[in-house]
Amino acid sequence: MGPFAAQPRRWSRRSVLSVFAASALASERGKGVVFASDFRRFPDPATELEVIRLTSPSYATHLPAYYERAISHKGQFLICWSDRTGTPQAFRLNLKSGDWQQLTDAAELDGSTLTLLSDERSFCYFDGASLKRCDMAHFREREIYRVPEGWQRCPGSSVTEDGLYAIFAECRKDNSRLRLVSIPKGTASTIAETPWPISDPISRPRRAQVLYRQESSALWLVNFDGQQNRKLKLAPGPVGPARWAPDGRTVLYLHFPEERTQLNTIREHTPDANQDALVAKTSQFVQFDANRDTSVFVGASRNKASPHILLLLRTTGRELTLCEHRASDPALSAPIFSPDSQLIYFHSDREGKPALYRIHVERFVEKTEPEE
Repeated sequence: MGPFAAQPRRWSRRSVLSVFAASALASERGKGVVFASDFRRFPDPATELEVIRLTSPSYATHLPAYYERAISHKGQFLICWSDRTGTPQAFRLNLKSGDWQQLTDAAELDGSTLTLLSDERSFCYFDGASLKRCDMAHFREREIYRVPEGWQRCPGSSVTEDGLYAIFAECRKDNSRLRLVSIPKGTASTIAETPWPISDPISRPRRAQVLYRQESSALWLVNFDGQQNRKLKLAPGPVGPARWAPDGRTVLYLHFPEERTQLNTIREHTPDANQDALVAKTSQFVQFDANRDTSVFVGASRNKASPHILLLLRTTGRELTLCEHRASDPALSAPIFSPDSQLIYFHSDREGKPALYRIHVERFVEKTEPEE
């Protein structure tokens, strides 16, 4: 063998480790990749109740829009979106083990539109102009619909309880149209048109109707066939976040008085009877949710001296402080109940980038049976 013949390469321990590290880094990209738990428990400074941070504040993590279905009905997992891999992608977070699994490789994920379908084995979301359905077992995606050239999608979307239709709005210049798209077939129809931007359409439970928003000035209701399109007669003044009661009979919404020294209130509108009533005054809630029988509410306060997540009992109007949210924008904390009403989930950037948190409330709220 000559002096220049190839010699066997001797691998140092450092070289071997660097190769494995590079391989691991390359594998930590794309659908199906699993990440370890970030769970951390700590006592809340204000109440000493235990709070669990579910995700690391070293990267940004968010739940979908407050009216989307993000948590499985048995509370086993939730879907969220995060930039932990460099770009916003959807993840399945195991609520028992804390493990993450990446679900998408989207180019332009709109994480606010993530929503579980009724089978809880698949979900829908918008990737730029494309509405997609993805199954979580095999990560197969299918484009259901694409926003036509010349149109732009308005904020928000929702899916009907049976998973058969997606609802969202498109705008062009000063005009908007509310669209109803068949998820199995991909066919689309327009059910309402307006000369102002439509946002946050929410399918009505157990009814073929859609609630949609005219900025902070009004809520509208329309049938799937485009009939009975009408503005709801709410209390005068700005309209905050709104959601259907789980039985679909009433709309619960925050009312913001023109005078900021006055208290924000939770109100309830009954569309079929055209009635609107006060539920309770709040300690300046800017976001809220209700348990399944709407007997208890959870809210995030904008009060700078008391940046708290609170429970509010409907029958008495009494509030109970659970913990601090200390979010830079209280509205983004967006607390929600688990399906059985025993847990509260919320966002906060209190420790850095937005992260997800959880607090147990079984001591204060009766368990409710989630629907199958």
